[in-house]
Amino acid sequence: MGSLAYDITLANNQLTLSNVYTPKDNGKTTTHISVADAQTLKPISYTSDRKETKLNLDFTDPITGNYYSKKTKKDKKLKLNPTEPFIDFNWTDHMIGTLPLDVGYKARFFQFYYNDESKVLTEPYSVKEVKSFSYYSPRTGKHDTWLVTVSEESTGAVYNYIIDKKDHRLWQREMSMGKGMWEITVNEELDYQPIKSKFNKEQVVQQISKGNSVIIGTAYARANSGKKLGGLVNTAKKQYAPKGTEITLFPSSDYYEEWVEVNKKIRKQKKMPEVPLHSDFGYSVKKAKVYDDEGHFEFLDLMPGTYVVMASFDFSNSYNYSYVSGYTNYYNYWGYAGSTTNYGTARSSYIDKANIEKRVTISKDGEKIETNLKEM
Repeated sequence: MGSLAYDITLANNQLTLSNVYTPKDNGKTTTHISVADAQTLKPISYTSDRKETKLNLDFTDPITGNYYSKKTKKDKKLKLNPTEPFIDFNWTDHMIGTLPLDVGYKARFFQFYYNDESKVLTEPYSVKEVKSFSYYSPRTGKHDTWLVTVSEESTGAVYNYIIDKKDHRLWQREMSMGKGMWEITVNEELDYQPIKSKFNKEQVVQQISKGNSVIIGTAYARANSGKKLGGLVNTAKKQYAPKGTEITLFPSSDYYEEWVEVNKKIRKQKKMPEVPLHSDFGYSVKKAKVYDDEGHFEFLDLMPGTYVVMASFDFSNSYNYSYVSGYTNYYNYWGYAGSTTNYGTARSSYIDKANIEKRVTISKDGEKIETNLKEM
């Protein structure tokens, strides 16, 4: 449906929650700003800007505020008197994680929500069930969580909250919408930053386009780079990358080297998904193609620095082998006297793949570096 972004700040013992919903078609955003006491979550003020309305509330006693209809262009002064203690509905998702959750935990609370077409100001909600649950994040793997089921008493609507047992993070919220439909909101973990080094987009763009140095090279696989068949080795000394093979180059950096090491540890532990490259990493990548039948390629306009050069290509490995073609039997006056094995020779081939990565350093501007990109 879209994205829901929460931003919570603390100042003067008050929490300010900015809640911005953006539809997937990048249409009109809906903004809610709710201020509450940092210790009790008791509401202090609330403003919203929706497609058809604006609402401002001060949670004094009584509640005062203003409701504006963009359709009729009319203001309506508000004076509201709810009878039960309540929290602003904007804080419910976050309040659930502050409860002393445990297996079998029960609770009841009232949620305030203003609807100009209804006289009901607060609705009771019940925590019906809390049980242990295993949640899998596509970024950080498995987490031990609580599955909290909450019911809206007046309508029977069901909310399922998945709350982390350790840090009380809200991983997922499911809301029943009737007719078998559910709205599911999933935490995208925008705070997940296992790579501490920063990726500098502007720097890498200049590094691959504003210099006067060149790297020229040859990409090929060695005879023994592929698999062996029966211990027999390819007879050709070099297998050049075919004409048109794409060669990739990008500047090495603290960010990239840390990314390599982090993912190496993740693969070893086998507990969580690998970390993807920064979304702007593509700006650091430069491409070239092998332009002849001997694996030659060129990169121009490079600044001094260390570069990672990569290639991947298929090649045909051919080899000679011998085989048993038959036997020669010998006989004498007394009968069978023995035999010898006859051997033949033949030539065959198979398709293999070369994956090559090499670091090449340019020391000064204007330098011309020649390199062999080879798989040994």
